[in-house]
Amino acid sequence: MSKQLIETEDQFNQLTNQDGTFVLFKHSLTCPISQAAFQEFEAFASEHEDIPSYFLQIQSARELSSYVAEETGVKHESPQALIFNGGKVKWHASHSNITKEALEQNI
Repeated sequence: MSKQLIETEDQFNQLTNQDGTFVLFKHSLTCPISQAAFQEFEAFASEHEDIPSYFLQIQSARELSSYVAEETGVKHESPQALIFNGGKVKWHASHSNITKEALEQNI
């Protein structure tokens, strides 16, 4: 399994109701910093297909992005990567702190 797009609160809730670990990336389609971070996320996802990886696009899923911030208590930033374990945020980073290595170290 590589990365999958999520677009609804229901999809997010299904993910957080599971016990496992997964990565969620908040991607802005108009931001060059987000594009660079998304490439790091993609590199991570392609090398770690055993770890479910999801992303949302801020422009088309603004409500979902805000919902994730409300549910997790992690202030919204874009780009942003969050690692969940057992439905809770275990680690998060934004902007240039999102690297393949950082994701690997914190998974």
